[in-house]
Amino acid sequence: MGVVVLLNLLAVFLAVISAVSGCTPSDRAALLAFRSSLTEPYLGIFNTWSGDNCCQNWYGVSCDPTSQRVTDISLRGESEDPIFEKAGRTGYMTGSINPAICKLDSLSNIVIADWKGISGQLPACLTSIPSLRVLDVVGNKISGKIPENIGNLQKLTVLNLADNAISGGIPGSLVQLSNLKHLDLSNNQLFGEIPKDFGKLKMLSRALLARNKLTGSIPASIGNLYRLADLDLSMNQLSGLIPEQLGKMRVLSTLNLDSNLLSGQIPSALLSYTGMGILNLSRNSLEGRIPDVFGAKSYFMVLDLSYNSLKGPIPSSLSSAVYIGHLDLSHNHLCGAIPIGSPFDHLAAPSFDNNDCLCGNPLKTC
Repeated sequence: MGVVVLLNLLAVFLAVISAVSGCTPSDRAALLAFRSSLTEPYLGIFNTWSGDNCCQNWYGVSCDPTSQRVTDISLRGESEDPIFEKAGRTGYMTGSINPAICKLDSLSNIVIADWKGISGQLPACLTSIPSLRVLDVVGNKISGKIPENIGNLQKLTVLNLADNAISGGIPGSLVQLSNLKHLDLSNNQLFGEIPKDFGKLKMLSRALLARNKLTGSIPASIGNLYRLADLDLSMNQLSGLIPEQLGKMRVLSTLNLDSNLLSGQIPSALLSYTGMGILNLSRNSLEGRIPDVFGAKSYFMVLDLSYNSLKGPIPSSLSSAVYIGHLDLSHNHLCGAIPIGSPFDHLAAPSFDNNDCLCGNPLKTC
């Protein structure tokens, strides 16, 4: 028998032995310690966490086929998995994330999402897992602070901490996450300022920081994020001017800055930029005139400038826009005749209510 054939048989034999032996004892012990801090009373998903091989049929656990190290923990409380469909309910889990999870130092993905009742803090040791790419704990009751050394996770592409009770400031090290593409910190209790050098996150495509208690100004460096398509800073306490740079971002298509304390004038570039599909600047303290810079390529699914201190007439160039779906200019100090034609011919009175002296269809005649 040839040497090559013998080597191939040896490789097959070793692969079989590895598959039978399963995960390492240390990984299994870490998983069981992690599981010991959680209670899931309705679905019985942890009933599958039995036996010596945690790489085989342990719900939500995946391993590297070669090393047999645990690489993924994926536990979602809202799923189309047959377990959920059979139970006819979404998941509910209480307890906390045990620091033993950090002993799984080959993890790429940690998803412990939408369980509603998981509380406690994020273990600071999570920042010591060098291979981590996804950290998603959305939809729980996690409190405490974002780990200060979060910037150590150089491979991280997704950080989703939304819909929890996380407080404190945004760590300065966060801007060191050079591979981060999706950041969602919305609906927490974060306070303080957005890091001035936020624009270092060059790979970022979504930045969602809404419904927190953030203060200070919007960093102009955000304008450097040439991949950013979705920016939501709404429902905070941000103040100062809207940076001109936001109107020069070639990919940005959704910008929500509503319900803040922003002042000054609306940058012309925000309204003349033809890639902006959703722009919500409502419920601020913006003043001055609405820039008359719309054109034949303007396409807004949503344009909401309501509840500000804008004055002057409605720009006549708005009539040249190819499409405006939802327009709200109410609760300002606008005055003059509402332009004729599209998009104004399909808008109702609430789009223009509570201004100083607007007239024309759909309001009273001039």
